[in-house]
Amino acid sequence: MRRTPPPDIREVKAIEDYRERFYVDPHKKLKLEKLDPAYTGEHESEADAAPETAHYLRRLCDLQGVFSADGRWALLIVLQGLDAAGKDGTVAHVMSAFSPQSASVSAFKVPTVEERAHDFLWRVHPHAPAKGSIAIFNRSHYEDFLVPAVHRTLDEEACLKRIKDIRAFEKLLFHAGTRIVKFFLHIGKREQLDRFAHRLDDPSRNWKISESDYTERAYWDDYIEAYDDVLRATSTEHAPWYVIPADRKWFRNLAVSQIVSGAIEDLHPRYPKPSVDLDEIRRRYHEEAAAE
Repeated sequence: MRRTPPPDIREVKAIEDYRERFYVDPHKKLKLEKLDPAYTGEHESEADAAPETAHYLRRLCDLQGVFSADGRWALLIVLQGLDAAGKDGTVAHVMSAFSPQSASVSAFKVPTVEERAHDFLWRVHPHAPAKGSIAIFNRSHYEDFLVPAVHRTLDEEACLKRIKDIRAFEKLLFHAGTRIVKFFLHIGKREQLDRFAHRLDDPSRNWKISESDYTERAYWDDYIEAYDDVLRATSTEHAPWYVIPADRKWFRNLAVSQIVSGAIEDLHPRYPKPSVDLDEIRRRYHEEAAAE
């Protein structure tokens, strides 16, 4: 993951609080089909949103330094979404603000034979972040609920147990000092088809095409229903979900960068006190400099 912070810009006042707007309230019924994936709020274009996005990318770059030095917490960022929702793009355009020195990205695809021989969280836990570091899950432990639920490879009781296990797993991480922020990148069905078409037309993206891109579209409604259930059931105070309108990639980047910045700021990270006597170090420095 490369470090590409934006140039310094003037302070920008947020037009809208996206943590409040896109938060999944577990006490309210969620219907993704009623949420507009093309929502952009008060921003009419990418150029209009650019100063605000650059501001939050700079904040992420700056916050990571003090967060890492503080070392009291870890941060886990979960990215979920249907195929072509923009998970890779979010990593490339938002998470690249982080230095790879204390940030990592893990992707969870179809479980291997060895992984299937263990509990479904076995392959995930080793990738949880250490204190002072940030981990991004590009797809996550939620795949091991969603796919079996949609394809009926697990019965309803087993699926409900997995939801309970996920909640317990995330609480365990929280108790160990990990703060969790989860994003569902919400795209429309036609937008997904258009993105598949772009992959066909772009030789640099042909490799992303798979047979499942199209076969899984037949389960679109089932996936949306499964997400309705699991997002609400697992959105907690210590591991909140946010549904991000993702038809417009530039707005997705703005919303995610603002929310992650806010999550880190809420921790009030600070640089630790020096472990040496600074006055003594300065005295020695001046003595040595004068002797040169």
